[in-house]
Amino acid sequence: MKLLIDMNLSPRLADLLTDAGHLAVYWGTVGKPNAEDSEILTWAKENGYVILTNDLDFSAILATTGFASPSVIQIRRRDLIPETIVPFILRAVEYFAAELYAGALLVVDECRYRVRLLPLTT
Repeated sequence: MKLLIDMNLSPRLADLLTDAGHLAVYWGTVGKPNAEDSEILTWAKENGYVILTNDLDFSAILATTGFASPSVIQIRRRDLIPETIVPFILRAVEYFAAELYAGALLVVDECRYRVRLLPLTT
């Protein structure tokens, strides 16, 4: 899976996820560090990436725009140390691969995964 790591997460995640067999890039290596979330969202959509973030703004953008892509994985854990969260990310990507390829918002928190297919509706 192609994963775009947002600026609010460690760039080490890109290496760890690549080592696990995914194509992972850190936003700071492909775009401006101070880019608006909408620019990141557009880049991910145009290039077929799933956004990996700790930012709640992406889900808000998806909800207000009605976009059907790109997929977003939102990490909602207190411990964001890359080596700690990679196993949770890998499990989520494996278990919810079909949903992520189709377009989804996947929330990974302390004790569970929640997925909603895109476009988000109220």
